[in-house]
Amino acid sequence: MSALLVILAIALGIGIYLVVVYNGLVSMRQRIKQSFADIDVQLRQRHDLIPNLIETVKGYATHEKSTLDAVIQARNQALSATNVADTQAAEKNLSSALGKLFALAEAYPDLKANTNFLQLQSELSDIENKIAAARRFFNGSVSEFNAAIEAFPAVLFARNFGFTHQEFFDLGTETRQTMDQAPSVKF
Repeated sequence: MSALLVILAIALGIGIYLVVVYNGLVSMRQRIKQSFADIDVQLRQRHDLIPNLIETVKGYATHEKSTLDAVIQARNQALSATNVADTQAAEKNLSSALGKLFALAEAYPDLKANTNFLQLQSELSDIENKIAAARRFFNGSVSEFNAAIEAFPAVLFARNFGFTHQEFFDLGTETRQTMDQAPSVKF
């Protein structure tokens, strides 16, 4: 009888432990979703600035239509992205197009001196910093989750319950360098 109670107590302890591990994985998965939503908020703010930036640049560089069109097309692609992989690819293209736009601005001294352009450039720089911070938090959440589903005992049941490896939000080396050199504002 006491052996049966010991076995039941051990089984109950293991069951409780598995429930705690499972609930921890659910919590980490939710943190990933929340942190991606935080990235999404910052990206939308970035997207909202772009039309104003395009209008400002148009006034000074009307014959640079292909560069402006590339930024608009990249923005529209970024707006339609629905998951991490699509967002990552779209934002990589958008960052590249914005880099070309800011390089273009170097050729127009009047544009570089325009207060509206400088303000938009400053706001965009601020948003780029917030995106980088949100991306770091997201990647930290993904790292924690991936480590948890690969650790014992979660590795024994995580896949069976739909917990799968998550991808990091990585914009690639070229885009990361562009974002690290976010537009500087000179007053």
